[in-house]
Formats: sequence, C-alpha cells, structure tokens
Amino acid sequence: MSVSRRALLATTAGAAAAGALAGPAAAADRQEAGVSLRSLRAAADYAVEKVRGVAPGVTGFPVGTRFEKWTYSRGGDWVGGFWPGTLWMAWLHSKDDSFRTWAVDSARGLAPRQYDTSTHDLGFLFSPSWVTAWRLTGDEEWRTGAVRAAGSLIQRYNPRGKFIRAWGALDDRTNAGRVIMDTMMNLDLLAFASRQTGDDRYLDIAVEHAETAQRVFPRADGSTPHVFDFDPDTGAPVGPGTVQGYSPASCWSRGQAWGIYGFTTMYRRTGNTEFRDTARKLADFAIAALTPDHVPVWDYLAPQQPYDVKDASAGAVMACGLLDLHAATGRHTYREVALRLLTALSDTCLTRNSARADAVVARCTRNRPAEDGIEISLPYADYYLLEGILRVLRPEDVDRAIDLSQPS
Repeated sequence: MSVSRRALLATTAGAAAAGALAGPAAAADRQEAGVSLRSLRAAADYAVEKVRGVAPGVTGFPVGTRFEKWTYSRGGDWVGGFWPGTLWMAWLHSKDDSFRTWAVDSARGLAPRQYDTSTHDLGFLFSPSWVTAWRLTGDEEWRTGAVRAAGSLIQRYNPRGKFIRAWGALDDRTNAGRVIMDTMMNLDLLAFASRQTGDDRYLDIAVEHAETAQRVFPRADGSTPHVFDFDPDTGAPVGPGTVQGYSPASCWSRGQAWGIYGFTTMYRRTGNTEFRDTARKLADFAIAALTPDHVPVWDYLAPQQPYDVKDASAGAVMACGLLDLHAATGRHTYREVALRLLTALSDTCLTRNSARADAVVARCTRNRPAEDGIEISLPYADYYLLEGILRVLRPEDVDRAIDLSQPS
C-alpha cells in the first residue's frame, strides 16, 4: 500500500472545521473577531431568496452576467458544477426541497462531461455537483459518475514532469506542458476516487501534481504566478507565465486563493504537512496584500494596485481556504481574516440594490488582461460565498456536503 493510500485511509470522518455552533439562530447572535455573525446569516438568507427567485428561469449553466443577467453554457464550460453546488448550499441553509430538486436536475446536465478528457476542470465540474449529490442523497449514480470523471482527469497526467496538463485535447501539442494554479482545486476529485475505489492511482497522481506545483509556483515571498510551463516531452521546467494575471511576475488574486484552498485540501486528504505549510505561505502573502476594505484587487502585484478593479470571487474562495487552514493549523488569524472577508463581501458586494440582478455577488472580475468580464457576477463567487458562510453557521451540514475531515 502506498504512503498516500495509508494517509487517505487514516483520514477521519466528521467535521473538524472550526467550532460547531449551537445552531443557526445562536450563530446569528454571536460576535467573533469583532464581526457580527448576524450579517453573515442575513447574507445567506439573501442568497437563498435570490436563488429561489432565479432558479425556475435558469436555462443552462450560468457562466457570468451581462447587464446583470446570467449568460449560459449548455455543456457547463468549466463552471458547470457551481450552479448545482449553489443549489445544494441553498438547500442546506433553507431545508426547502425545491433546491434539492433543482440541484439534481441541473447536475444531470453534466453527465456527458464524465468522459471529457480535454480539460483539467473536472473537479470544478463534478465535486460541488455530483460528489456533493452522492454525499447528501446516497444515490449510486452520482458516486459512479464522479469516479468516472476522475478516470478521465488522470488521462491528462504527464509522468515525465509529474503534472496534470491544464488545457487542450490530449493529442494537441499546444499548451501540452502548461500547468496552472487552478488545477489544485481539481485534485480532490482524485482523492475522492481513491477513497471510493481503493485504487491508489488517483490519489498518487494528485499528490505528485501537488508536489510539482509546490516546487515551482511559490516564490520566496509566498506570491505565485498563474501559469508554469514544462517541456512536455522531457518534463524539464521552462518557467512561469500568466493568462489571467498581469504578468508572469505578478500575483493573480484568484489563483492565489485557489492555491490556499487547494494545498490545504491536499493536506487534509494526505496528512502531508508540507502541503499545509505551502498553504500557509500563500495565505500569509495574500493576507498582507489585502486592502482595508477586504475585497481583493484582481492582481495583488499589478501596477495600479491597491487602486484597481476588484474580484470578489477571489475573496470568497480565499475565505473558504482560510477557514480550512484555521482548522488545519489552529492559527486564529486565518479564521479572523476569513470572517472579515465574508463580512466585507456580504456588506459591500451583494446585489441587494438591483432589482434586475440574477446573481448574488457583484464586483467580480473574470479575466482582466482579456478585458473579459470586468466587475461582473460569476457563479463561483455565489457558490463559495455560501459555502464560506455556511462553514461558519452550519459546519456540520457543510461537512456532510463536502467532507471537512482532518488527518487523524
């Protein structure tokens, strides 16, 4: 049995996220780190009501807004898992079975993507949708499909460089050696597959990719580039790059958040403390780079920061990662900053003042260099905001949905 398999089997079930609360009503009245949790409950209530009003008219998978209205992908693009994931979070908060029905119906639309070998984003597609559906319903359909998707994902593994290729068809030489920070968030699907099948191969590939990313992405100060390229034939490193950041030497804030969350998750699934330490290094940089309003700029090292366009989605992802990191380290600063991030998003980034908005969270930026989606709404911002708030208000429910267990 491999080391990674033994570590996986040692992972305990149950919520080890920070302090279970007596219940949502009690949570709403508490103050923590100078933050009133009542505002977080109000934001979750607003999100649920917004989703309840929009869901009957959703005709595909939301990918972003145009003039405050969702635009859709029929196949899900890379974001298809977040709409059913948001519906599952809304169900956990409200206990309204309408959300459960919508979540199931939406997730089934991703069924063809189980066989998609052309993208590394299968974790984004299947973890918040199918894996969560299996955990909350026990229906074997979801487990089987998620494992099948993991099988498609590992076909993108390059054994010479020990990395999972980000983009492009398997027979396409373009970007064949390209690795991006986002892939860290897709590795948990592989950990799930190993746990469900007893096959070490999935988790071993996830560990090898994470070790490679850990070696090449973090700079001495804890910042990271978006991209790192390898020679696909030899596995030799070529160097950093970027697509969504300002430059190869800058630090795209959402990529930094993917890294914080992703490396902490890999620590939870393996017990490898080097992954936890890498997450801490990335987190410490991002915390120091936050502006006083606690809404991240789109790139922490772009020339116009801190007076630059915002990306609220980076704040939502980062908050979830920091809550995880607090549970993994016991360092209270991480939870305190997470609460401030969630409160800032709840107080300054929701669409409360717009009668026409389809989304919950505004002030997100999809791809600043391409001038694509500057301060719009994005489906992953809505998902991670709800996940983050419910990690605080309903940690046991979130544990049931996404497994917050820590290494024993």
